[in-house]
Amino acid sequence: MSEPKPPTPTPGDTYKGWLFKWTNYIKGYQRRWFVLSNGLLSYYRTQAEMGHTCRGTINLATANIAVEDSCNFVISNGGAQIYHLKASSEVERQRWITALELAKANAANMQDESDDSGDDCSTLAPVPGQGGGCRNSELQSTLRTLNSKVEDLSTCNDLIVKHGSALQRSLSELEGLRVGADMGEKIRQVTERATLFRITSNAMINACRDFLSLAQSHSKRWQKSLLSERDQRIRLEETLEQLAKQHNHLERAFRGATVQPSFSNPSLGSKDGPSGKGDASDEDDDNEFFDAMEDPAEFITVPADPKYHRRSGSNISGFSTETGMDDQSYDEVSLASSAESSQPLELEPIRRRRTRIPDKPNYYLNLWSIMKNCIGKELSKIPMPVNFNEPLSMLQRLSEDLEYYELLDKAAKCHNSLEQMCYVAAFTVSSYSTTVHRTGKPFNPLLGETFELDRLRECGYRSLCEQVSHHPPAAAHHAFSEKGWTLRQEITLASKFRGKYLSIMPLGSIQCLFDKSNNHYSWKKVTTTVHNIIVGKLWIDQSGEIDVVNHKTGDRCHLKFAPYSYFSRDVPRKVTGVVTDKDGKAHYVLSGTWDEKMEFSRIMQSSKGENGTEGKQRTVYQTLKAKEIWKKNPLPEGAENMYYFSSLALTLNEPEEGVAPTDSRRRPDQRLMEEGHWDEANAEKQRLEEKQRFARRERERESVKGVTLAEEADAQESAAAESDISSENTEDSPPQTPVASYFGPSQFPYSMEGKEGLNGPAAKSTHQDIYQPLWFKKIEEVASGETLHIYKGGYWEAKEQGVWDMCPEIF
Repeated sequence: MSEPKPPTPTPGDTYKGWLFKWTNYIKGYQRRWFVLSNGLLSYYRTQAEMGHTCRGTINLATANIAVEDSCNFVISNGGAQIYHLKASSEVERQRWITALELAKANAANMQDESDDSGDDCSTLAPVPGQGGGCRNSELQSTLRTLNSKVEDLSTCNDLIVKHGSALQRSLSELEGLRVGADMGEKIRQVTERATLFRITSNAMINACRDFLSLAQSHSKRWQKSLLSERDQRIRLEETLEQLAKQHNHLERAFRGATVQPSFSNPSLGSKDGPSGKGDASDEDDDNEFFDAMEDPAEFITVPADPKYHRRSGSNISGFSTETGMDDQSYDEVSLASSAESSQPLELEPIRRRRTRIPDKPNYYLNLWSIMKNCIGKELSKIPMPVNFNEPLSMLQRLSEDLEYYELLDKAAKCHNSLEQMCYVAAFTVSSYSTTVHRTGKPFNPLLGETFELDRLRECGYRSLCEQVSHHPPAAAHHAFSEKGWTLRQEITLASKFRGKYLSIMPLGSIQCLFDKSNNHYSWKKVTTTVHNIIVGKLWIDQSGEIDVVNHKTGDRCHLKFAPYSYFSRDVPRKVTGVVTDKDGKAHYVLSGTWDEKMEFSRIMQSSKGENGTEGKQRTVYQTLKAKEIWKKNPLPEGAENMYYFSSLALTLNEPEEGVAPTDSRRRPDQRLMEEGHWDEANAEKQRLEEKQRFARRERERESVKGVTLAEEADAQESAAAESDISSENTEDSPPQTPVASYFGPSQFPYSMEGKEGLNGPAAKSTHQDIYQPLWFKKIEEVASGETLHIYKGGYWEAKEQGVWDMCPEIF
């Protein structure tokens, strides 16, 4: 069967296809899959290898492209790399030549202007107010795209002039040519150049169409953005002026005799004045505009919720906003309403988080010498050096699940539970996107270690993690948002080293609750596999199945993470899912990859298709056009030197004042490793682990002592009971059994695992760890039937008061 012909190359787009590459004199030309992207030409044996194994790459910015005959051409970069390639036809070779010339011109322009573009990006500071940083980033991205299109147009114009001149010369030669033997050669040249001219002209037309489409779609949006930013700046100046007047008035009143009236009158005047109402009205208009920008109604419509407000009991609680109101709009409402109160703290700028950490040192380590004695052992019991780690703890990695919290914000606004299920399912997939390049092992948290992630001002949520058990290691996580959702999970990792690969099986349940609808979702994580532990480049794969269940409505989403297979033709890291109601009827289909993006589409009709490979009958869904529901955020610049951390991960270990003494940011070995002092970090890690083991032995000793005292008390009560019974029997009274009255469960102050009776075996109780978490408590959740630790409160109150006396000294 003939393969479909690749499309005509468009400037700036990725170009892919099959070519024959010369290997050696024995094998000759071999069929390889070539990918042209971002000025780099790479090739693979098959399309399936694109996700993990590249056979070679050549930079076109400094490469030479030479045509040998009708189907052959050569690419070289000064002798270091030479690719002898052959296309299947002359037209196919011409398509590749055009695409390579365009990519070479673009790569040369980007290389020449890289320094200038970096300076331009660095000079654009975030605009204060509503979504300034995100809007600047979007504007810079759009400008770069437009500049790229303009450069493509310029390159195409040069190529058209070049090929047009060559075509004109060929036509002139053809006119003066006598009929003879060389007529066929000249006609072939004319045909070839005419074909090149046609291909380049089509590329020029496509580039013009793309440029026009971008210009039309963004012109009105930029105009509204400019007007909105100007109005925000004016309102901010008016607010600052009003606060300055209030501050001056209060200062003069403080120096005078009438202090109390001076404090009350300005606040009353600011609340009833016309300026405050004007600000609120204008702010409401701005919120409508930004809602349309952030969350356009494309496929799934999220209706407005006029009853949902950020702050109740204040003047802004009466605002009714469109669906999709983001954190920035809330922050600006707070900013505009600061003139209505005498609290200038509302104007405190949001903290700027760091965007870089020290680069990872290049230390050599013999992996096999450490791992050869660890096959089959539990990973948490292996004394691993920090050379295998990344400077984050498991609690911080757990908090990274909130990287795409916006999906839960949007889910909280849904009125339809099936639509809400799509967002929750996309959120479960998004938590794996940060792991695709993260082959480093996080630090095992110490017992009692905590980590808080306070993003209440920036993103509207707070998160707290605590290590609640050491053996088996278990961490509890609680996050709540002002947008109306709560996320809680308890994760226990079971990991096994199998020689070639490492399997990590997360145990425990993740639950998400929504305040407005009372929908209660739960799911579990899939298995993570780290390949090439001994030899080769480490790479990570996710495989398994997830069932996201809505315990209130019975809705269910079945997600399948397909494991990577060398022989499979599917897209690597593929994820598919179907959303069904309580009756099993399918309503939505989800598809995508766990490292890039997810799409969803509404099912219009379903039918039974042909039998699959395993004899099971396949279901065919007729759906509407798929729409994107989630897309991965790009990694920061230089992420390959910073453990491939995302923008959120770079901020997790940033030192912060006011956190608990048990917070992961205060862990010394982790801090030393981040700063590049790995030898000192290894010594500190060994000290902390030994301290933890000593603390556990002390708890076990206390537990054994308590059990011994309880047994002695039970023995004394038993002896007294027997004496009472014997005295009663001497009076001819009927004998009574003391077991039920004296040896009930309430008589045992310690729960002794494995104890069968008073004199039964209690070997396990002598080694029981009596540790109790500080901020979490274990309960049996009714809806899901899961036993897990949930947040019992008190942490954020202790932080506000600055009182941490209850925290243990673990570092």
